[in-house]
Amino acid sequence: MIRRSACAAAIALACAGCLASAPRPAPGAGGATPQRGPVAGEDHTVSFDRYSLLIDGKRTYILSGEFHYWRLPSPDLWRDVLQKMKANGYNAVSIYFVWGYHSPKRGVYDFTGVRDVEKLLDIAQEVGLYVIARQGPYVNGEADAGGYPGWLTTIAGRARSDAPDYLAASDEWLTRIDSILARHQLTNGTGPIILYQIENELSAHGESQKRYMQHLYDKARADGITVPIFHNDKGRNGLWVPRSSNVPGTVAGPVDLYAFDNYPGGPCRGDATPGKPNSAPDWGIWGPGGARGGASASPETPGFTAEFGGGWFDHWGSAGTYACTSVRQGPGYERVFYGTNIINGLTIQNFYMAFGGTSWGWIPAPVVYTSYDYGAGLDEARQIRPKLTALKEMGLFLQGVAPITKLTKGEPVAPSSPAIKVYDDVNPDVGTHVYFVVHDPSSATTDDTVSFRITTSDGSYLVPQSGTLRINGQDAKMLVADYAMEGQHLVYSTSEILTHWTDGNEDFAVLHGRDHEDGETVLRYASRPRVEVLSGDVASTFDPATGDLRLDYTHGGLARLRITGGGHRPLTLLLADGTTTATFWRPDSDAGAVVVRGPELVRTARVSGGTVELTGDTKEPAPLEVWAPSGVRRVSWNGADVPVRRTDSGSLVATSPLPGPDAVTLPDLSRAVWRVAEGSPEAAPSFDDSRWQAANHTSTNSTTKPEAGRPVLTMDDYGFHYGDVWYRGRFAGAADSVRLRFGGGGAGLLQAWLDGTYLGQHVLPSGGAQSPPTTGTAAFAVPAALRGAGPHVLAVMVRNDGHNEDGGANDAYKEGRGLISVALTDSTGAALPTAIAWKIQGSLGGEDLPDTARGQMNNGGLYGERHGWYLPGFADGSWRTASVPATTATPGTTWYRTTFDLDVPEADDASLGITIGDPATPRSAANYRALIFVNGWNMGQYVANVGPQHTFIVPNGVLNPRGANTLAIAVTSDGGAGNGLEAVKLVNLGTVRGGVPVKTNDAPGWDARWGGEKP
Repeated sequence: MIRRSACAAAIALACAGCLASAPRPAPGAGGATPQRGPVAGEDHTVSFDRYSLLIDGKRTYILSGEFHYWRLPSPDLWRDVLQKMKANGYNAVSIYFVWGYHSPKRGVYDFTGVRDVEKLLDIAQEVGLYVIARQGPYVNGEADAGGYPGWLTTIAGRARSDAPDYLAASDEWLTRIDSILARHQLTNGTGPIILYQIENELSAHGESQKRYMQHLYDKARADGITVPIFHNDKGRNGLWVPRSSNVPGTVAGPVDLYAFDNYPGGPCRGDATPGKPNSAPDWGIWGPGGARGGASASPETPGFTAEFGGGWFDHWGSAGTYACTSVRQGPGYERVFYGTNIINGLTIQNFYMAFGGTSWGWIPAPVVYTSYDYGAGLDEARQIRPKLTALKEMGLFLQGVAPITKLTKGEPVAPSSPAIKVYDDVNPDVGTHVYFVVHDPSSATTDDTVSFRITTSDGSYLVPQSGTLRINGQDAKMLVADYAMEGQHLVYSTSEILTHWTDGNEDFAVLHGRDHEDGETVLRYASRPRVEVLSGDVASTFDPATGDLRLDYTHGGLARLRITGGGHRPLTLLLADGTTTATFWRPDSDAGAVVVRGPELVRTARVSGGTVELTGDTKEPAPLEVWAPSGVRRVSWNGADVPVRRTDSGSLVATSPLPGPDAVTLPDLSRAVWRVAEGSPEAAPSFDDSRWQAANHTSTNSTTKPEAGRPVLTMDDYGFHYGDVWYRGRFAGAADSVRLRFGGGGAGLLQAWLDGTYLGQHVLPSGGAQSPPTTGTAAFAVPAALRGAGPHVLAVMVRNDGHNEDGGANDAYKEGRGLISVALTDSTGAALPTAIAWKIQGSLGGEDLPDTARGQMNNGGLYGERHGWYLPGFADGSWRTASVPATTATPGTTWYRTTFDLDVPEADDASLGITIGDPATPRSAANYRALIFVNGWNMGQYVANVGPQHTFIVPNGVLNPRGANTLAIAVTSDGGAGNGLEAVKLVNLGTVRGGVPVKTNDAPGWDARWGGEKP
């Protein structure tokens, strides 16, 4: 056994790797206990060879999903998401730790509240998930600046290089985050972290990047990181492979494992209809090989896809494709594409995203709007989509069928139909065969039937022996032969394995197939066994010459058999159709296997005395059936005793359904009292800006410089990094027009006033583009009445919809935001030499936050934000009342406030949202945008005439589901009829009975500190 110190030393010598202990057994919410895995605090090892990771010497298939805590600002709900992932087949979670989310100012770091990653890692450990840590410095992730802090935009050195100032800044972050990650490593026996990523999708690989990567590796090891280190290669280019790889065309680097990403499913397009993805690629043992062949770039390490498409992000101005993407990359896609990866020997798979969440506040990069649903298996409202259920089937299979972790190519298989392809893999240690049956090409949408011959140590068989095997359009099957299934021997089955277990001296197994499809299972015995069909229609024949017991059936509901004698332990065999399979769960307990059928979700299981204590959710009244360890006679559900009876298939069945959720009644916001105030006083010439900063810098490290001789205006240079920024410029002299170059990100906006007269607005076009324009130039004619010598006041507001990412390692994130340069022009359009004295104001306090709980990305520089108008407790009694929807609007920003009470039943977990306008249309005709603040938290930006988002999820924790709530909406409009706030309503996006305990976030309301421009 390699202990921690030996493991670290071995990695330094390019060892076979190191892994760590499984999550620590510690009680979770509702008496939750960890599910399977080594005990923390004991010695554990993590190693790897060319086939798989080994944890304590045991081969372990890693099925991981991406989750971003920073896109769910409710720490208690992290448990909800992670429990749902665990229950639905994942055994690991991949997490970006975002530098910019934790650091508002150089040298200042916050790991409390919604940034408490210690709590996150503890929850993952308690739930029973391993963690793949991806802490940057650069992450990408469609996050502002790719995860960099706003203050980093002002450094001189190039990011993602060995520039000294960049390395110094990166080390500052890594020192802090590594101190946390190192304490939660599996190799320490103190946490769930098994892998550590030092960079993400770094395609540049010059000498500067090579030195940079070595620096990151050495820094991680010096900080106490002992788990294997990897880099995620964008698109399989053979970049940053371990030095053990001698594959021509690769670039070696300081990593222990090679990982790559790709998104072969692609997004929905145009009319947002799903269509079918292209054929699944072979990126492992069945592939073309070489540097660009995926796992073949590093033949001595396990096949590892650090990001495999589980959906796709959506863009400003699109048709709204998340629902479509969830179907396109739905159950069929998962079975075909993920299954192809499995049969290619990729034993570490991470799907991006498992839960997309919400890019609340100013988290988004310019390419995306607020929702980051991603079409994931767990939608933005935390509801389970059908694709997550299909993944559960795959996850249970991978956790239960151990030979899958070491596969080599078998002999070619000739299927009866040219429309079908059959892969044959074999485990060289035990001889088990795995057959993957899929269309050829796999993108085919037709239904086909096939038979094929297999040859194993059990003999040669035509599969199936009777009839044919059906493969539906965009579907595939993973079949197993010559397999020791607990105490049984499975010759083959045309049903897929869901799970199997042993309790005492009895074996249990669940096999499944699509609804109404034929199935055939062959088991081997020394002599004729006794077959008792407990329910369903199953025919059996026994061949005494071979010892084969053949079972023939049609998948319909749940058939149950009990097979005894024949030289094996008794076997209870459950044969389920697809509909029934979806209702199976395997939470397990410290006392042994626990398998449950019936509810919407089973979160945890614990055996105490003779009772199995279950927690979970129901969407409606649901049956409950439990297979629990011997000695269990009683069942409780969410703390309540459940009357049960014993069945002849070894289970306990509830005598009446579990209750569903109670009805949830939501207040009607159209009847609410709305109070309104104008929010752009900065536009008035008489506005007092005496305490604003002078914008008079003469140099900048931004990639967008001002014109020669003009001052630096970019907002980052003055400590303002997020949201809206205001400028006021004074000049004397006549001008016919004004030209303003600005940076606003995707769908960014500029509004301008001269001497209090509204000149107009300019919106950067988006049109659903994946890379929309992020800078632009606004030109406004000066009204004739204002063309005199002055003096004049030019007031400008710019909305910054995010800093560019830095995917090309070209400092794209340093592109200027806010004003870049301004020119007054004459009647010919020529620039005048007139000097403008500028002042600037952004978020209250700039980098010195008055509200550390919500953080730097919660607020920009609107007047109402600087004065706390969005906060609970603000005294708005002097504001006028108004109706919503509003029939008209004035140019600039108008604030709306109301309060509402919620009374969600105590037993319910209701996921609520706020809808503005008509969700049936991606874009409204109204020319305005709105920032939505709930209890002071900025839950997103609605842009009516750009779209497509109308509904904004507000997670419990931000929302108080059983009490008072404050809603503030900052509406920025071009003015005029039809450009006012549309209808606003609360919506229920899914309710279950169950959930996890959630307390309301601890964040300040309004007080005297919000009375002026300075905190």
